[in-house]
Amino acid sequence: MTEWLSMSAAELGRGIGKGDIDPVALTETYLDAIEGHAARDRIYSVVTAERARAEARAASDRARAGLRLGPLDGVPISWKDLFDTAGVATEAGTRLLAGRVPERDARVLRNATRAGLVCLGKTHMSELAFSGLGLNPMTATPPCVNDAEAVPGGSSSGAAASVAFGLAACGIGSDTGGSVRIPAAWNDLVGLKTTAGRVSLDGVVPLAEKFDTVGPLARTVEDAALMLAALEGHGRAADLRGASLKGRRLAALRTVVLDDIRPEPLAAYEAAVARLEAAGAIIEPVEAPELLEAMPMSGVLYTAEAYGTWSEVIEAAPDKMFAPILERFRGGRDVPAAAYVAAWRRLEELRSVWHARMAGYDAVIMPTAPNLPPDAAKLMQDDAYYVTENLLTLRNTRVGNLMGLPAVSLPAGRPSCGVMLCGAPMREERLLRLCKAAEAALG
Repeated sequence: MTEWLSMSAAELGRGIGKGDIDPVALTETYLDAIEGHAARDRIYSVVTAERARAEARAASDRARAGLRLGPLDGVPISWKDLFDTAGVATEAGTRLLAGRVPERDARVLRNATRAGLVCLGKTHMSELAFSGLGLNPMTATPPCVNDAEAVPGGSSSGAAASVAFGLAACGIGSDTGGSVRIPAAWNDLVGLKTTAGRVSLDGVVPLAEKFDTVGPLARTVEDAALMLAALEGHGRAADLRGASLKGRRLAALRTVVLDDIRPEPLAAYEAAVARLEAAGAIIEPVEAPELLEAMPMSGVLYTAEAYGTWSEVIEAAPDKMFAPILERFRGGRDVPAAAYVAAWRRLEELRSVWHARMAGYDAVIMPTAPNLPPDAAKLMQDDAYYVTENLLTLRNTRVGNLMGLPAVSLPAGRPSCGVMLCGAPMREERLLRLCKAAEAALG
């Protein structure tokens, strides 16, 4: 049964539907794998074994009765530790929230439970989700699947590790500036960032709510599509059948995203573009000068909202925080309200310019991250290195957040290298269909 640990969520669901896989046995296999894994306590903050077993028994009964709730009924998944879980500590990777136990599940968790998914537990994350690196000396730093000495990417670090190490069939994370896509890329997974406002944030510990989104880290595009439907609660997943790249127009973004890119991600990206072209895609280089104005706005928009949300909690006990995260939050302390409002107004104008420029393309393509996972020890020892690597790590993915886009990171064929496709707002199904074809072309 250990082969179940490397199967996609969709494959497991089909096995349950055929009667070849019992949800109880499947859940016990995952729980045993978690318990026996050397990095268990670095990946999971809490394992909800009792809940998982109860949900698996109910799924098994439904399967035998022919009453399954959906294609993922009985499939075990993990949840980033910022999704409220009734009666279970939800602390968002920070000592500031130690002992915080919500009374009810986040809406997305309730939706997933209604679809029959099994909750294995909560995964570690960057402190209050405010880092793309996944380094968290205050609670735990999960491992990277490709480099034991490196960070795994964040802030959905444990979510990625749980899937990459075979300890969950899928991990649910959040993405404010790249927090689903970066750990997905660095751990060779598929990561879906949804459009802001599409998936409920009810019961999700916030960072910057105008940018916060919920999305899955998965083994396949199919899994991401099925999970999106489950998170939304309607059960209607994107139809991926017959997806093709032939004649699809992709804008290969050149502005900003190729600056200072490291050799390995660049080589992986160029090879991926060649494979997509060979599969029939029409790929054209595109400059988007509006990004040159939009990108620096992050320092106003993100930090002001984040500090405004957390200032009272932070300043009551700042010594409980990892110093680089504390400093990043405090960067929003002195942002004038007028500057924040003006920045949002201007960003909306720049988004309109972007949408007009990209209207003739099916998607925009770029490297997910311009760097590889940095060494964890060096990040701890060198403050300047931490700051520069964190900002570089988040740069490309932030394009999707600033422009208000859905985005998918796909493995690019080399360890810890991803290629990202961004679509039109609220058009996740269309983007996922395109990514299904891209996934096949990338092998």
